[in-house]
Amino acid sequence: MARKINLRIWRGDSTNGGLQDVQVEANEGEVVLDVIHRVQATQMGDLAVRWNCKAGKCGSCSMEINGKPRLACMTQVASYGEDETITVTPLRAFPVIKDLVTDVSFNYQKAMEIPAYEPPKDLKPGEARMEQVDVERSQEFRKCIECFLCQDTCHVIRDHEENKKSFAGPRFFIRIAELDMHPLDMLKNRKRTAQEEHGLGMCNITKCCTEVCPEHIKITDNAIIPMKERVVDIKYDPARMFAGLLKREKRN
Repeated sequence: MARKINLRIWRGDSTNGGLQDVQVEANEGEVVLDVIHRVQATQMGDLAVRWNCKAGKCGSCSMEINGKPRLACMTQVASYGEDETITVTPLRAFPVIKDLVTDVSFNYQKAMEIPAYEPPKDLKPGEARMEQVDVERSQEFRKCIECFLCQDTCHVIRDHEENKKSFAGPRFFIRIAELDMHPLDMLKNRKRTAQEEHGLGMCNITKCCTEVCPEHIKITDNAIIPMKERVVDIKYDPARMFAGLLKREKRN
């Protein structure tokens, strides 16, 4: 059964913009992306919105709905009250291109800064072997659809533009953790670079990234906290520090 809903949509670009109110019909079972498309088709022909699969797997329709980073294609209209206004705004952590579309190229730049998987040099194609437990340990992180909702809600990025240069963010901490857990990855300095180059120490584990993840990845508990613990092991363990001092004395 159809009903009228109040929708408040942010319109504008990088220079100017604001919220516009509109009433639109919503049918039973529809999601927020459905009603945005209906507004686009009937009332705002030039409304810009990014989407692709409409199945919660491409991450394209990321936006903020009533202040919470969410996928529009996975947010049921029925989850809001009949008299409640649904407010949709672009991801706040990234520059607006137009209306609900933001420039998320920051994330692709960060992805390029993380060295890829480095296999053993003598490993031929088809010869890689892993224990099932090692496969399962990092499988969770491969579910990431790169919607960047975790990046958007992370206050280190969201509230401090100056941090973007030195802080990779939760999406890429799970990438580093996945590679660090890989038993065949030969790049041994991932823990140190996570701290020194990608800003792992700036994360204060509020778990806001985990709360908004549509794939239910336990970003904080299973990736960030274990990585922080391993960084402490290699950088601040007294036995390791003492061993390092001995090596330096022998060289001198």
